[in-house]
Amino acid sequence: MNRFVQHHHRLIRFGYHCFDRILLNARMPQFLSMGAAVRFLKDRRQHDRLNPNVFKQISNNYHEWVGEQAQRLHIPLVDAPQDPDVRRHDWVQPYYKQLGSLPGTALIMKARERARVIVSDRNGFLTAADRFVNLYYFYLLDAQCGRLFLRLCPYFPFNAQLCLNGHEWIAQHLRQEKIDFRQDDNALLDCAQPHRLQEFADAFGAAAINQVLEGSLAQWLPYFTAEEHADGYRHRAYFAQVEYCDNLIFHQRATLHRMFDRLIDLNRSIGHPDKLAIIFGRPCFHPDTRTGQTRIKMTTARTPVISSLFKHTSAKQYVKNNVLLRTEAASYQLNDLSLPKSIEHLDRVRDVLHGSTERYQNVQQDVLATFVDRGQLERLQQPTLSATGRRTPGLHLDDLRLLALWQALTCFAHLVGHGTFRTKDLLPEAQRALNRPDYQLSQLRYDLGKLRVKGLVVRLSGTQRYQITSEGYRLAVFYSKIYHRLLAPITAGIREPITADNRVLNHRQCKLDRLYQALDENLDRLSAFFGLAA
Repeated sequence: MNRFVQHHHRLIRFGYHCFDRILLNARMPQFLSMGAAVRFLKDRRQHDRLNPNVFKQISNNYHEWVGEQAQRLHIPLVDAPQDPDVRRHDWVQPYYKQLGSLPGTALIMKARERARVIVSDRNGFLTAADRFVNLYYFYLLDAQCGRLFLRLCPYFPFNAQLCLNGHEWIAQHLRQEKIDFRQDDNALLDCAQPHRLQEFADAFGAAAINQVLEGSLAQWLPYFTAEEHADGYRHRAYFAQVEYCDNLIFHQRATLHRMFDRLIDLNRSIGHPDKLAIIFGRPCFHPDTRTGQTRIKMTTARTPVISSLFKHTSAKQYVKNNVLLRTEAASYQLNDLSLPKSIEHLDRVRDVLHGSTERYQNVQQDVLATFVDRGQLERLQQPTLSATGRRTPGLHLDDLRLLALWQALTCFAHLVGHGTFRTKDLLPEAQRALNRPDYQLSQLRYDLGKLRVKGLVVRLSGTQRYQITSEGYRLAVFYSKIYHRLLAPITAGIREPITADNRVLNHRQCKLDRLYQALDENLDRLSAFFGLAA
């Protein structure tokens, strides 16, 4: 259990971690060599002369076969939606509902997209090239892996992509064991047996992926014979995109949203490449400011996402379904993490990405527990130059005249009614706070001008009246409390301690003295931690 979960465990109903979206490229390694492709077509398909017509005939035969199969099995065969704003994942849901709960093919969608194919010139010279061709998306319901799709190119060598989701795998096995759960898209929001849910997530492996890939290709790619499969002509799967997520379901949505709002505000300071190297387990990585960054972005669904980027790999955190906090590590290029792409290494990929989400949550807890200086105090203390070149001194916490002005501004009389005041209204209270009857109105105007240039006090247009801003009021109260209740008493205790107080038993001290003593001890520990101890 990482520090983030330990700190918030009372707010969390349950949690689980699993693979989310996985996109696999499936191809036959033999056909990466054009010589092997020539030998296959000549020796096993008896194409003595290779030319563009040969490859065209192969694809035409496949198009005809798919059309016949769709008609025979009563499977919808439709063109892809042309509207770019239409999300295909949502668009296919009605077809899955028509299919029901039995495994099968819900839909065959045809789309014209770029694909890698083998082409031939008139002299029979073969080369691999990118072409826009009509591809097929087979939306399937698998007994083990749930809803997924197979993207198949009808041109030799029939490269494919398989897209599946770890949440679907978990949901299928929960149904098989008749365990009650609630699923919304790619999120499991409730489960009667969370420990069993995690066991299913951990059991998801390369064997299940290979099984569904081979089964799907056996059903929708009849080109290769059983004998050729036995001779090693089989598609191999390689990671093109992989996502691993940690999901924490909170008891109350309001609690989660308040915490995430804090994370959004504080996370603008952690997106440095050296931090990302730690998150993704790359201690030898040399920081590169061009590839490492953290940003707050808004999705098309108006969901704010904290996204930390490292080359082709990212760590994201966002709220889903109002009660689920998702921390997700995703990679489009596993070489960034020194991981092989073959799915036989799925367990290594799981360990690295899960470790990444754990470390990311640890960083987030550090952020929540840390007050980050972003320069606001320094800017308040710096002088301000007006458009005409007039220089106004900055604000200082130990300026007695400023403290007196803060105290005068927070008088209740200046907050009721219209909440406005004139400069002369502040003078009596400021004189009493300073214990200086000789404090002049001109001096007060000078001090008030410091607050005006910092935007803490505003002058109402066309009048001689002023109003303290919300930010100004909060700073006035805070500065007054810090000085009068912390800095001054603690300084007195350090500079001129009363030795007789040390002989008073702790339980005989008043509560205020005990609190001051505890604060002093904690400040000593904090100073020692930062190397500031005397």
